[in-house]
Amino acid sequence: MTKTQIKICGLSTEAAIDAAIDAGADYIGLVHFPKSPRHVSLERAAELRTYAAQRVKTVLLLVNADPKSTGKAIGDVKPDVIQFHGSETPDWLKLVADNSGLEIWKALGVKDKPTLAKSARYVGAADRLLFDAPAKALPGGTGTSFDWSLLADHDHKLDWGLAGGLDPDNVADALHATHAPLVDVSSGVESAPGVKQVDRIAAFCQAVREFDEAG
Repeated sequence: MTKTQIKICGLSTEAAIDAAIDAGADYIGLVHFPKSPRHVSLERAAELRTYAAQRVKTVLLLVNADPKSTGKAIGDVKPDVIQFHGSETPDWLKLVADNSGLEIWKALGVKDKPTLAKSARYVGAADRLLFDAPAKALPGGTGTSFDWSLLADHDHKLDWGLAGGLDPDNVADALHATHAPLVDVSSGVESAPGVKQVDRIAAFCQAVREFDEAG
């Protein structure tokens, strides 16, 4: 049985972290981006990272952070993975990777086939690409999805994951359509922006496991 990896993003409480771990998530995501309703300060992110340590891998999400801010975020939080969710270039990702030794993820908004073709430029710069809905007012966490059929026959050059508008009710359909090795959810397990629901986290993870078991 192939096990689909699960990331629960935008967590801000210990209770939400426990819920994600109890449900079998592989990664938790902490958002450090003041414009997001899921924003946590570096101090709070460091507390949550320490709380989750040894139990689940922590992904720190940054958006177009300058070099000084990026370095401070990495030093303060000490995440397992850095996820860039803005217009960061492959050169910048490679520089961060070389200087931090951390796993690097890059989120990309998918509009059409040409967008997917451009993703190949991150080969050698990112460890994983996250294909998401195109950015609107906020880069991610908007609850909107994209046309999953665009990924159906895409020749992936990098490890990857699927994000954007996923929830407990549609994640199995998304996996049927894309066979994504990782799924990433945020707003789809919330009762309000930034407010995670334990039962929805559990339901999301259960839906993924049921898809895996069905094979």
